[in-house]
Amino acid sequence: MYIPTIGLEIHMIVKTKTKMFCACPNSFEDGNPNTNVCPICLGHPGTLPVANEEAVRAAVKLGLALNGTIATKSHFDRKSYFYPDLPKGYQISQYDEPFVSKGILNGIRVTRVHLEEDAGRLLHDIAGKKDNATYVDYNRAGSPLLELVTEPDVKNAEEAVSFAKELQRIVRYLGISDADMEKGQMRVEANISISKKTGELGTKVEVKNINSFRAVHDAIEFELVRQEEVLESGGKIVQETRGWNDVKKITESQRSKESAHDYRYFPEPDLAPIDLTLWNIEEMKRELPELPEAKRVRFVEQYGISRELAEALIEQKTWADYFENAASELRTEEKTANISLLANYLMSDLKGILNTKGSDIQDIKITSENFADLVRLVDEGKLSSRLAKDMLVKMFETGEDPEVLMKEGGIRVIGGEDELIPIVQEIVSKNPKAVEDYKNGKMNSVQFLVGQGMARTKGQASPDVLRALFEKKLSE
Repeated sequence: MYIPTIGLEIHMIVKTKTKMFCACPNSFEDGNPNTNVCPICLGHPGTLPVANEEAVRAAVKLGLALNGTIATKSHFDRKSYFYPDLPKGYQISQYDEPFVSKGILNGIRVTRVHLEEDAGRLLHDIAGKKDNATYVDYNRAGSPLLELVTEPDVKNAEEAVSFAKELQRIVRYLGISDADMEKGQMRVEANISISKKTGELGTKVEVKNINSFRAVHDAIEFELVRQEEVLESGGKIVQETRGWNDVKKITESQRSKESAHDYRYFPEPDLAPIDLTLWNIEEMKRELPELPEAKRVRFVEQYGISRELAEALIEQKTWADYFENAASELRTEEKTANISLLANYLMSDLKGILNTKGSDIQDIKITSENFADLVRLVDEGKLSSRLAKDMLVKMFETGEDPEVLMKEGGIRVIGGEDELIPIVQEIVSKNPKAVEDYKNGKMNSVQFLVGQGMARTKGQASPDVLRALFEKKLSE
């Protein structure tokens, strides 16, 4: 039985207008290659960098959100190595005095959070070019990058994914990074080793090229199994860097793992140290938004919804805000508002429509007030759940008030027994097999009859009322 030891290094591109040390636009996803560049980010001799204050503020905000220790003074360092996508021949990073140390998230200790500049991108396959060459796009070179390093507290792949997802939520709530893994705005590396004794560390292997949460899970799972198989067959684990191949679902050896001294770190001579005692850190802390975990707990306590539903609602801040606005509207209109019903309609029906249409909540025409009105109509029995789903599609397209749409469409709920009993009797007489099945103990057959009733009333009856009437009729 082997005990895994896992630590994470997570890089996130900071959402700033300009790059880390120059005035070039911090944009590399669109446009032509090598257009958002200048002599500074290309490393021309004689150029001088200037640190981006907004990026430094982003690092401090993240540190505060993680209950970390904010440095009183910090400085940048040169990390020396040669690679084609690194135009200077070194990277401006931080070594011994990061902006943040000793944080915690999901019970996992955060060693440090520091700032550095990103490298460019190597393009091996370009449409229309068949020259066996690798091209370099420096538009990303110099973009501000937050690197978070954890202690080796992660126990398994599931914990790693949970940590990365919560970190993504936090930086999005803070507004400091979009952290979209598909766009390369958040990249995860895992340091993995196994041993047979608690407290004893095995040989560490770094796994890179992890670009999705699924890949985080699969890469760690694969590497743990691979290392165990090597040791069980009498082999030795080599300290190295391996890359995750998402097509083959394996890790592949890339190079031997460097140590800190291999990078020849030394203080960046062209940038002055930053004195954070001059900043009002306490004010920055007070200005932090409500973070995902606090919002998750509050939603459960304040609205009486399940933790699973709260988890879904807080996934994106825009959804959480829309929910709260709609819940406030519903409570204004109903003393005993059915908040769980509202949350379910939001995360199931409305989210389903948005996913189908390829839209997002911030672009929606349906106001939170109109959405609350729709839920109120369902809760009061004035609109069936089936009609509500159709109504929601119309509201998505027009942004119209649900009561206006009901009047325009002549929609009403058929709820009176005097209207429904003749319909129930007619359906029972026309479906003798379903009646026989019910009397033989096949209770699900009543659902078939309810479906017939909903079709007969064009969705304008309450399925619960219909069910009660069918069960009463069948018990006679």
